[in-house]
Amino acid sequence: MSLTFNNKNKALFLDRDGVINVDHGYVYKPEEFEFIADVFSAVKAFSDDGFLIVVITNQSGIGRGYYSESQFDHLTQWMMNEFKSRGITISTVKFCPHHPKNAQPEYLMDCDCRKPAPGMILDAISELNIDPAQSIFVGDKESDMKAASSANVQFKYLVESGQTFSDQQAQSADAVFSDLSALTQYWFNRSN
Repeated sequence: MSLTFNNKNKALFLDRDGVINVDHGYVYKPEEFEFIADVFSAVKAFSDDGFLIVVITNQSGIGRGYYSESQFDHLTQWMMNEFKSRGITISTVKFCPHHPKNAQPEYLMDCDCRKPAPGMILDAISELNIDPAQSIFVGDKESDMKAASSANVQFKYLVESGQTFSDQQAQSADAVFSDLSALTQYWFNRSN
């Protein structure tokens, strides 16, 4: 009898706006990017526990012409460096610049990457050898939960980050927390 061990990685998938930073709408400049309180300590707890950190974000502001892909890339590099300076590696940031109705011609499409479609999550799973059955998705919208569910991510959590959810929205998640810090406390205390 031979035993097979799962050599796959577990991941903490994070939506960006509303989970990592305050959602001020179409943020693309570092000086407008406001980290949510305690986000670094929360993410570090998962990173230290062996989770890969993966950011999954719809960025229709690119498609709408509010900012360019290079401006988004600049902000992303800055954000990753902020995490890195605190001992946290973000393995990858996946983004979708498309929108099915409100976008410039090259970005106007009904794609398989824009959440609630699972394309960005599936790409990360493939690239980073992630086991979705050991992984967590944290978002602030029902579309995040639908995307995670379609990608078979085991644990799906909503964070309010200043908003409230309808019963239907809340039912799309395994649980709802006030923010990522509250989820982190729950996650690491659940087996005690």
